[in-house]
Amino acid sequence: MGRKKRGQNKSKLNESNNLKKAKKIVYEKPVSLRGMHDILPQDQIYWDKIRSNIKRMAGNFGYQRIDTPILEKANLFERSVGEGTDIVDKEMYTFRTKGKDKVTLRPELTASIVRAYIERGLSRWPKPVKLYSIGPIFRYEKPQAGRYREHYQIDFEVFGRMDPLLDAQMILLVDIILKKIGIKDYQLLVNSIGCPKCRKSYLKQLVNYFKPYKSRLCADCQRRLTKNPLRILDCKQEKCQPFIEGAPQIINSLCEECHDHFKSMLEYLDELELQYVINPSLVRGLDYYNRTVFEFVPNPVKGESNASLAGGGRYDGLVKKLGGKKTPAIGFGMGMERLVLELKKSHPLEQKEKKNLIFLIQLGELGKMKSLKLLSGLQKAGISVTESFGKDSIKSQLKIADKIGARLALIIGQKEALESTVIIRNMHTGSQKIVAETKIMEQLKQELRKKQI
Repeated sequence: MGRKKRGQNKSKLNESNNLKKAKKIVYEKPVSLRGMHDILPQDQIYWDKIRSNIKRMAGNFGYQRIDTPILEKANLFERSVGEGTDIVDKEMYTFRTKGKDKVTLRPELTASIVRAYIERGLSRWPKPVKLYSIGPIFRYEKPQAGRYREHYQIDFEVFGRMDPLLDAQMILLVDIILKKIGIKDYQLLVNSIGCPKCRKSYLKQLVNYFKPYKSRLCADCQRRLTKNPLRILDCKQEKCQPFIEGAPQIINSLCEECHDHFKSMLEYLDELELQYVINPSLVRGLDYYNRTVFEFVPNPVKGESNASLAGGGRYDGLVKKLGGKKTPAIGFGMGMERLVLELKKSHPLEQKEKKNLIFLIQLGELGKMKSLKLLSGLQKAGISVTESFGKDSIKSQLKIADKIGARLALIIGQKEALESTVIIRNMHTGSQKIVAETKIMEQLKQELRKKQI
């Protein structure tokens, strides 16, 4: 019996010690996942500027907005983007759901929009069908300036027209958008990667050219040589660049139709007075492209990344490949974070001062109650007003009003609450006046009409 009691006491002691240890647990400070980021209030001015210009330009050019799910079936991107691309082989966030479905966080927007175009009957709309979207995409890649594992993309797509005039028009749209948001120091790179017919012979030339250098290429390009040789031209590894520069150019292997299409597109660009550079190694990182491909990149600055501001091209076989009817199509994408980064460097913005901001100051329970009613009335009237009801000191509330640049402060203390009056304080001059509660709206409108001192 004594042994049993001693055992019970020892067990309780151990339990007590374990509880004490548990209380000492220190949790790590929460941080965001690597490659994910917060868009802070001070950056929203840039995001708003870009979004508003995108919406305006989309309307001017006849595009309608579409939003697709962030999560799609994995085979949508495996089929469209293509095996052998970095996106499919390395960068996709793919997992099984509880229902055993294999799904992927979308790594780009075009495939999702094409899926919606086929599934939702948009293919029956009058041609051309013009769509645009803005939303997050996910790629597991090394984070860098302006590029995160979750980043936002602007996407424009047109279905139903093969005309090279449309290619030039799409490029013009990018040029206008960049200039409208304040980015001007960039260059346009263009190329044609032909069609499946003329690309077949070119790929043989490419393989024969790279074979002698295989051991000197990066590991990825050694694999691409047998799996997807065109992707070698898209490699960014420094050790591969000398061999890429000497590679045969696809532009010399174009069939007559692809040659004429590219020639016409360049003539339209000349007519639009858009300067461009033909870049023979520009192929874009996705398998669905054909014929015209293009990128807008910042003008080279020593020591800085030359990452793309925008890029796109034709994908005339993708709709059919995903189950629709054969449909010519072209599109482009722009990374929001990349645009914000460039905008900050080239055209920094300042937060607009809220010239007519009113700050509501209260003191005591009755003052707080009256202030709440006044706050509601001002907001319904569309007057810009804020407060700090958690502060009890008038002095501390005035400091906040001054710090945020309020033009007027409305003060309601116990006395004002009992007398149904409000003190209007000019935050710039310090002058004050007492106004009857029933006349506050009329008086505020008069004060706001006055020029600021």
